[in-house]
Amino acid sequence: MLEVAGLAKSFPSAAGPVRVLDGVDLRLAPGSRCTVMGPSGSGKSTLLAILGTLDEPTGGTVRLDGLDPFAGGPAERAAFRNRHVGFVFQEHHLLDGCTALDNVVLPALARGRIDGALEDRARRLLSRVGLDSRAGHLPGELSGGERQRVAVARALIMEPRLVLADEPTGQLDAHAAALVAELLVELAAENGGMLVVVTHADALAARVGSVHRLVDGRLVAGAAGDGR
Repeated sequence: MLEVAGLAKSFPSAAGPVRVLDGVDLRLAPGSRCTVMGPSGSGKSTLLAILGTLDEPTGGTVRLDGLDPFAGGPAERAAFRNRHVGFVFQEHHLLDGCTALDNVVLPALARGRIDGALEDRARRLLSRVGLDSRAGHLPGELSGGERQRVAVARALIMEPRLVLADEPTGQLDAHAAALVAELLVELAAENGGMLVVVTHADALAARVGSVHRLVDGRLVAGAAGDGR
């Protein structure tokens, strides 16, 4: 269960603190998903960064399966993030000098040596995203849609409880975007994982479902088509 209550985030400025998030509440059950929409600057990426412990809130609470990721220091948050959270960004952020397979297993390096079982899981994930024959290719040898599918596999290699996607189809054509959206929904829900997607794309929002909009720093029920 993901439980977010009264989440707030302010940033300092010369004129005083600027509050971006102002009492965000969200609950997701295992295997569920939601979309967050809203205009640029409304705080969507800030919300995702806090859910993924890349940033800290100035108020409110976040709990994942009863755990408070902000209870410890930076090292504890990094370990929590590595084990429980998977990220897919608009930019794939693959390492150019590493093969598709190497990029998928990369998150496991933080936990030590990569064993055969983990490599087997990486190969299965690449197969699931239709790239089993491209495992040995470098990112520069892959299309944009293929690179983003590698990023999806990488986000799932640690079997995270929470998958966060920030505009994951923003730079893809319609066909590639539809494929990535389908994969995100299907793979993230396996083993009871939860999925939160930030997007401006109505088609992706409709596929993910459970649309929320950020309005004046709070989440309200919305619908695909009114996210801008």
